[in-house]
Amino acid sequence: MTLGRLALIGPPGSGKSTVGAILAQRLGVPLIDTDQVVETRAGRAISDIFVDDGEQAFRDMERAAVLEALDAEQSIVSLGGGAVMQPEIADALRDSDHVVVFLDVTIADAASRVGFDASRPLLIVNPRASWTRLMNARRPTYEALADITVATGGLTPEQVADEVLEGLDP
Repeated sequence: MTLGRLALIGPPGSGKSTVGAILAQRLGVPLIDTDQVVETRAGRAISDIFVDDGEQAFRDMERAAVLEALDAEQSIVSLGGGAVMQPEIADALRDSDHVVVFLDVTIADAASRVGFDASRPLLIVNPRASWTRLMNARRPTYEALADITVATGGLTPEQVADEVLEGLDP
């Protein structure tokens, strides 16, 4: 396993962006947050892309951003929560030499970290039920792709980063 090539997956609120930034700083490699890449390229928020262009347009932009990010030499790649549900992305994760880290989180911790508001387009209607439904659908894929799983509940982002680094082979 390559120490400087990690892909962080998990549901909204699991800490992918925050933990990714800590890991990137500790390992001296760039963080590529694919949601930020999509927003930068589109010049607008993901929620606006969903409203204006629809989910499929967002998923197309997301797929391009993730596949490009996984080609980066040394990087921590933070994927959006639903990215792994695209077969092309799941296959790319399996085939890449990135260590795939599943940041697992409970709904209580996710809600306290990010809240469930309009910036989370798939969680607008009945956010807790929507999050639970999405997590139930995605969990098998997260688990199947993961080389390392870290339960983030009750941990600070720094502690989660410590757990990730401890899970890597020396």
